[in-house]
Amino acid sequence: MRKPRDFDAELKALDDKAKALKTRKVQQLGELVIATGADNLTADELAGALLALAETKDPAKRGAWAKRGAAFFRSKSRRSAPASDRDAGGAPAQPGSALPPSGGTGAA
Repeated sequence: MRKPRDFDAELKALDDKAKALKTRKVQQLGELVIATGADNLTADELAGALLALAETKDPAKRGAWAKRGAAFFRSKSRRSAPASDRDAGGAPAQPGSALPPSGGTGAA
């Protein structure tokens, strides 16, 4: 005869895994903010920039930002360079982007 499944234990294990994934996601977002140098922005500036990005529907702008982000992740210098060096040597701002390469807020 088959052993009955312990649904409560399986649900608890799934809940624990979901909590661990959410914690890891938050940690990785924090690491991304630091790695990009955006930790120098105020919370209001960072939130405003993220809101502008989320509200942007223009596929050309979003595609340009995606290319720039992909280049950032491919870059090996981001792991070793201080934030000031990253900002000075970063990719040029895309036309119409909400943030200049220095990470400051622009008049978007």
